[in-house]
Amino acid sequence: MQNGSSSSNGGGEGRKALSEVVADCVRRWFQDTLKEAKGGDVNMQVLVSQMYTAGYGVPKDTQKAKAWMSRASRVRSSVWRVSEKHPGYNASDSDSDELMGDAR
Repeated sequence: MQNGSSSSNGGGEGRKALSEVVADCVRRWFQDTLKEAKGGDVNMQVLVSQMYTAGYGVPKDTQKAKAWMSRASRVRSSVWRVSEKHPGYNASDSDSDELMGDAR
């Protein structure tokens, strides 16, 4: 390495800090999820709501979170049980027995 050149701490030309890369991925995940949610995918509608609730990939917005969860609940009323869960939590992951009671 020559004197004055960048070290491997992210200061090199064209390099981003890992936190920036992760933040960009999360934003893109939100955008992809939103597209699917608008297309009618109930699971993605729940995920968009969770993302708005947590501020994950998008600024926190409780009104938008509730609106997306309401939209998803038109198809599956049990979705409200996961509205406050972290993004990606799926009711079927651990609540399937309890949720099956709703369908009976």
